[in-house]
Amino acid sequence: MTINPIAVFHSPFTSKFGIPKQSGLVADLQGRIVFEPSFRNADFVRGLEDFDYIWLIWGFSANRHEAVCPVVRPPVLGGNEKMGVFATRSPFRPNPLGLSSVRIERIEHSESLGPVIHVLGADLMDGTPIFDIKPYISYADSHADVRCGFVDHRQWPKLSVVFPDFVEKIFSAAEIEVLRQTLSLDPRPHYQNDPQKVYGMPFAGRDVRFRVADRVLTVVEVTEKHFS
Repeated sequence: MTINPIAVFHSPFTSKFGIPKQSGLVADLQGRIVFEPSFRNADFVRGLEDFDYIWLIWGFSANRHEAVCPVVRPPVLGGNEKMGVFATRSPFRPNPLGLSSVRIERIEHSESLGPVIHVLGADLMDGTPIFDIKPYISYADSHADVRCGFVDHRQWPKLSVVFPDFVEKIFSAAEIEVLRQTLSLDPRPHYQNDPQKVYGMPFAGRDVRFRVADRVLTVVEVTEKHFS
């Protein structure tokens, strides 16, 4: 079977560093789904405006190496314990496919781009290929009182985030709140804990630089230069 992208995702994140590790963790994070030319027909999304959530099937396009190992180190376990790849949501998989549930904010009908789906809460990098879209259906997709393996026993402690005053002159209030929620999830690799190290994360066309010490993340600089 050969699958080809039907759309491309557009996000404030131009690098996989810093992206929320699951969809819905930053509920107000905005993104856009722009269809490839052959799918820019409103009939493809007819009726979708009556749903609140959709499933996205997409590709881990930033992975540079083929996944060959049967075990991975989930970040929620501190990056130290191994689990079978099929017991995790690791991006390093035999077939590099991702699955995310996102909220539909609105569907815009553009003369040049066709239907554009604006969504909230995605965990996708800018430029991510999307292979399929399916509506989220609560009676089939939601399950109460279920076990969730090692996730049930590990909490994801959030960081306190401190912004310098100049950040308000660079980002809007909504962007700052999304950035705060994203940084509170601790985007650093879990094996790194150097309080003097300055990390850089691309967000909304800027390079946000920060340090972390004693569970407090402090933004130290924001520049126009960003990396990918």
